[in-house]
Amino acid sequence: MFAPRVFISMIGALTVFAVATFVLTGSAWTAAWQTLLCAVLLQAGYFITVLILVAKEAHDRRKLAQGPLAASPAAGDEKDAKALHVSNNPGHFNS
Repeated sequence: MFAPRVFISMIGALTVFAVATFVLTGSAWTAAWQTLLCAVLLQAGYFITVLILVAKEAHDRRKLAQGPLAASPAAGDEKDAKALHVSNNPGHFNS
């Protein structure tokens, strides 16, 4: 994810939330504190989601790295270069 795009999207969503809350309640104070609470919840959800994705990726890499060790190659086969192949490579992270 491209950071400026994330920030702009989050600000846009919070702005829409603030306007809708103000229209529904008629109170700027209520709209402000509910929008602040919404921002904290968005960040907490984003942080937890990233933690889960990182833990899943680490688990998958550990599992992939342990796989070839179970079937060890013969002494003559060690010439081949061994590489860690990551399935479903997403490409460039800013695209």
